Amino acid sequence: MTGSPDYTPPKIWTWNKANGGAFANINRPIAGPTHDKELPVGRHPLQLYSLGTPNGVKVTILLEELLARGHKGAEYDAWLIEIGKGDQFGSGFVDVNPNSKIPALLDRSGAEPIRVFESGSILFYLAEKFGEFLPKDAAARAECMSWLFWQMGSAPYLGGGFGHFYAYAPTKIEYAIDRFAMEVKRQLDVLDRRLAQVEYLAGSDYTIADMAVWPWYGGLARGWQYGAAEFLQVEDYKNVQRWAEAIFQRPAVQRGRMVNRTSGEPASQLRERHDASDFETKTQDKLEAAG
Repeated sequence: MTGSPDYTPPKIWTWNKANGGAFANINRPIAGPTHDKELPVGRHPLQLYSLGTPNGVKVTILLEELLARGHKGAEYDAWLIEIGKGDQFGSGFVDVNPNSKIPALLDRSGAEPIRVFESGSILFYLAEKFGEFLPKDAAARAECMSWLFWQMGSAPYLGGGFGHFYAYAPTKIEYAIDRFAMEVKRQLDVLDRRLAQVEYLAGSDYTIADMAVWPWYGGLARGWQYGAAEFLQVEDYKNVQRWAEAIFQRPAVQRGRMVNRTSGEPASQLRERHDASDFETKTQDKLEAAG
C-alpha cells in the first residue's frame, strides 16, 4: 500500500526522539514540567493561558459572548502559550493543567484561585458560573451536554487522526488517511443530519455545544482546516455550512477567533488580550507598524 512500509512492532516500545513529523520536538511519553517558569497574572478575575487553536478558540468565544451579554465578571486576561516552544511544560502551566495542554484557566474571583483545565470543562464551568449558554430545561440541557461531549470524543479523530496524517506526518500513509477521512466524513454527516432538524445543536438556542463544535467542524466547513476542504467535499454538508456561517457572523465569535492567534493576517491576530480596547489598538498589524 502506498506510503505504508512493512512494520512489525517490537516486543517493547521505546521512545525515538528523532521520529520526525510536525510537533515531534514537543511530543514525549512522560508528563510534568521541563523547566521552571511562573505564569503571569493580570488584573482581571479570569486568567486564561492559551493559544488560538480550535481548542483555545472555544473558550475565548464564550468569554466574548459573556461580555457581550453584560457580564463584567467575565473580563479576562488571555496570555499566549506558545506550544511550539514548549511553554505548556513550564512549571506554572503544569500547576494549572497537569496534562500540559491548552487552554487552561484560573478563576481568581474568589478567596482562593480555582484551576480549570480541558476545554469542555472550562466551557461548562463558565456557562454554569454565569448562567448563560447552558439550557435550564432538563431535556435541552441533556442535549447540550451530549453534543459537548460528542465533540470531546470526536475531534481527536479530526485533529490527531485525519489532520495529523493528511497534513503533518512525515510520510503519507494511504491506510491512515483513508481511515480517518472516512471517520471525519461520517462525523460531518452526523452533524448535517442533526442540523437539518434544528437551528443549533441543542435545539433552538445557541449554547456551549455550538461553541465547542464550531471551531473544529465549522472551521473545517469553511475551509480553514488542513487545506482539506476539497478533499473532504465539505460543501456537500449544506446544513453544516448554514450553521457554520451563522455562527461566524456573530461579532463575539469574530473577536474570540482573534485572541491568542499567531497566524493569518496580522490584523486578525491579538496575541494577548488584557482589555476590550485591545481589539482596536493591539492587533499585530498595529504593533508592527508602531515598531
